Amino acid sequence: MNRIIILLIIFIESIIAQKILIPMDQTQNDHLKAYGIAFYALNRNINVEWLLNFQGGSFLIDNHSFIQAECKIRGVSFLKIENELLDIYSTIEQNNMDIVILEKAPKIAIYSPPNKQPWDDAVTLALTYAEVDYDILWDEEVFDNTLEKYDWLHLHHEDFTGQYGKFYRNYHNAPWYIEQKNRFEDLAKKYDMISVHEEKKAISRIIKNYISNGGFLFAMCSATDSYDIALSLENIDGVHSVFDGTPIDNDIANKIDYSKTLAFTNFTIFSDPMIYEFSDIDYPPSHNPITRGAEADYFSLFEFSAKYDPVPTMLTQNHVPIVKGFMGQTTGFNKNMIKNHVIIMGEDPASDQAKYLHGNYGKGTYTFYGGHDPEDYQHFVGDPPTDLSLHRNSPGYRLILNNILFPAARKKEKKT
Repeated sequence: MNRIIILLIIFIESIIAQKILIPMDQTQNDHLKAYGIAFYALNRNINVEWLLNFQGGSFLIDNHSFIQAECKIRGVSFLKIENELLDIYSTIEQNNMDIVILEKAPKIAIYSPPNKQPWDDAVTLALTYAEVDYDILWDEEVFDNTLEKYDWLHLHHEDFTGQYGKFYRNYHNAPWYIEQKNRFEDLAKKYDMISVHEEKKAISRIIKNYISNGGFLFAMCSATDSYDIALSLENIDGVHSVFDGTPIDNDIANKIDYSKTLAFTNFTIFSDPMIYEFSDIDYPPSHNPITRGAEADYFSLFEFSAKYDPVPTMLTQNHVPIVKGFMGQTTGFNKNMIKNHVIIMGEDPASDQAKYLHGNYGKGTYTFYGGHDPEDYQHFVGDPPTDLSLHRNSPGYRLILNNILFPAARKKEKKT
């Protein structure tokens, strides 16, 4: 009997010695690159345990020497687990915590124009800094059914209404604006579309079908509300003549089909090309912003039940419950225009602004995140890219990276 007990102790100790913990609380040196370590392991067929609500959503990984070496190279804090594993599991079992197993690195695509505007995309920056692989695709690839190859799709800050980002008032004579307009018009002609807005609406419907078939969609800033607006205007000319040479439908307010949208309803479209805004979904409105200043602007994350609501729990993992706000063409979402089934995961407690949304459509999901850049409060055209090495513990950027791990997750089965 004693020999059996000794062998059992040796077996347990051998298991314990084969784990490392990557903490995601305030002790982590580089939160953003820690996500990259999780992908690094998944790409080598090593499962990762995501410890929801445990020390900020920490990762538990088999203790391979090359993973330790990679953590050191990337500046990611980690701990060798010796005698604490059973205590960790016990703590998780007894509290609002849980474990999901990450099994396979999702294949990631970014829908991004070949002639990117002179300002940056937060998701592209986050993936590049975290050293997570991704492919870039555009309308040609979408029309060629390339989306089927990908698990997760991010929409670059694109305007799906065909109004070129509504930059007409200030930039319609700028060389980059003219070049973009010409490229988009040529692309529409290539696919026998009568206008850019018709071509973009066709793209939006293909993406919607991608979600329905099980895809994971993530979008920020103007790619959120402009996407839903495009879906609602399927057979309607919803843009001013300065964009397509034809008059806008004079009964557009009564023809919007809210049943076709993913997240928003009962909104009013701003068709004036001189207004830098798509609709009243955005809160506060871009053409009449409520600028409180970076120090007074923040939003809070909701706490969900890890054991019963694992999806929103995964998407809100962070080392702080309050995240500093940031502006964009679409800064946030008017709560009064969010459909009832949509989960609000982050909101401004002082206003009607929701900042972070999640919903299901068909077999897939979508997540909308308001604002342009979590570490650049009021980003302007021509501003330099954000240096994430200066913001390696950014709570706002962590929300982006939670989303790229989400498709890899499998709920851990309970023992009976």
